Amino acid sequence: MTTNGDPASLSGAPAVAARTGRTDAGEDRPAADDRLPDALSGLRAAIGAATFPLVLPSAEPAERIGAALADQLDDYLLPRLTRLDAPLLVVVGGSTGAGKSTLVNSLVQARVSAAGVLRPTTRSPVLVCNPADSSWFRRGELLPGLTRTNQPSDDPRTLHLVTAPALAPGLAFLDAPDIDSVVDANRALAGQLLAAADLWLFVTTAARYADAVPWELLRGARARGAVIAMVLDRVPAEATDEVAGHLAEMLAEQDLGSAPLFVLPETWVDGQGLLPARVTAPLADWFARLAADADARSAVVRQTLGGALIALQPAVESLAAAADEQVAAADTLDDRVRAAYRAANRTVEQGLRDGRLLRGEVLARWQEFVGTSDFLRSLEARIGRLRDRLVAAFSRRPAPAAELREAIESQLVTLLRAVAAEAAEQAYTGWKAHPAGAALLVPDLAHHGDDLPERAERLVRDWQRGVLELVRTEGGDRRFVARTAAYAVNATGLAVMIAVFASTAFIPTGLEVATGAGTTLAGQAVLQAIFGDQAVRTLADKARADLLERVRALLDAEAARFLSRTEQARPAEQTATALRQAAERVEAARLASGFADATSALSGPADQGRPA
Repeated sequence: MTTNGDPASLSGAPAVAARTGRTDAGEDRPAADDRLPDALSGLRAAIGAATFPLVLPSAEPAERIGAALADQLDDYLLPRLTRLDAPLLVVVGGSTGAGKSTLVNSLVQARVSAAGVLRPTTRSPVLVCNPADSSWFRRGELLPGLTRTNQPSDDPRTLHLVTAPALAPGLAFLDAPDIDSVVDANRALAGQLLAAADLWLFVTTAARYADAVPWELLRGARARGAVIAMVLDRVPAEATDEVAGHLAEMLAEQDLGSAPLFVLPETWVDGQGLLPARVTAPLADWFARLAADADARSAVVRQTLGGALIALQPAVESLAAAADEQVAAADTLDDRVRAAYRAANRTVEQGLRDGRLLRGEVLARWQEFVGTSDFLRSLEARIGRLRDRLVAAFSRRPAPAAELREAIESQLVTLLRAVAAEAAEQAYTGWKAHPAGAALLVPDLAHHGDDLPERAERLVRDWQRGVLELVRTEGGDRRFVARTAAYAVNATGLAVMIAVFASTAFIPTGLEVATGAGTTLAGQAVLQAIFGDQAVRTLADKARADLLERVRALLDAEAARFLSRTEQARPAEQTATALRQAAERVEAARLASGFADATSALSGPADQGRPA
């Protein structure tokens, strides 16, 4: 046929995938059916709670599927289950220029949906029903996100309701936007409306029937068990057998061979923009018989609803798998950060073990502090005089002690800044190589925190004070502290700090052996002379443990700059479990209901167009 009919086009609605089910009016549902609404409501809550914030290949599809499932439940499944006897909704969909609006107008014998050459023509969806059925559609349970209106509207969030006495009760047509519209929102709304259909009347043309987009939707409808009827429009008389035969073959190849197929020839439209009655008569008669046959309508609803329920579980499983990937990705990112900062802690610990911190400025200041070779010779003469010599040296020369403390602080701070910078770089690089991590990065994470030097300096000073308190506490019952007063405690504390910088067994290694072994051993001798060998080891072990604990806290705070970002983006650990459990409850309710089997509900013109 030929027509000036133009598909309705609108915009501004979310994408959906839905299906419905119903029984004929007055049929009592089995008691087991009561479980379905509750189970579906639980699934809706689980889907609504699921988030996919981390940037992963599965995140965007999961968001899309989740939105589609939520719309499916809200728009159709839940409201349809409350009214299985509601009128059958036929959504008319198809490609641009297929003549959907003209076909709808012709079937209801009134110009209810605008048709024309400009795209988009229809600004809001148009739903046509018999006046006796209008109350159901006006209540807003079906497609609740669309506002009902009695007038054409440019707002795509409205649903224009029109009554047509020529349309038999029990049946309604909804003119949907183009499935291949150039406007993204139009395509999304078309998907939403098609998903809310009991029966999808797909309209294509002799020129467009092999396009990829329609077949993608048809395959999706087949997978969901939706009931489909096909209209092949605008077929030249000389090509009818060839084109119709090819389309039938394509349908059979896609396991859609049972879908009724109506072929409408090229023709003209009358002054009202309607197709000749003789052209639409087979399709109009087919719908009239369907409207009059409660059993046939019930079969359509049950097939579509059953297919929709069956399709829920694999769709929800894909969401659960994506949620698992989100948690796994967050764990991977956290592991990379923790590995980088564990390495930083190990570097500090190794630095305390191998004596590297004794080199350079610290070693020089320690040599000045301990004294000259005369001091060392006094060790051989009389170890007992060490206490007096240490006290005298420290009391006469306070400057070397201060310089030594500053050197220790500077050496430790330099080490901490270096390991923190390296850990930040490693964590940053690890995240940058991961799609989810790269999306979470900000420039400041490429280096250590701006206040780290200040915090490192405070850490070392606090540790040094802690060492002095340790010496004071450990020697509290010894005559040494009583006799030498506070400055002796300070001197001993510095010697303990130096011991912490040496190897665990106080045996100098590496460069110290060549340049500073004598003075390092002098520090050991000082401590042994004061406290004894075991006391020396105890003091050094405790001071070292205290320092490492403080360093761990510092580096943990640095790692938290990364970890806090994954914590904010991390989905709930129980998301996947909640989704799977909710889907299992729906499946159990489905199997216990009257919607366990989805069978072919319709036959086409080969059966005189009669509903099965």
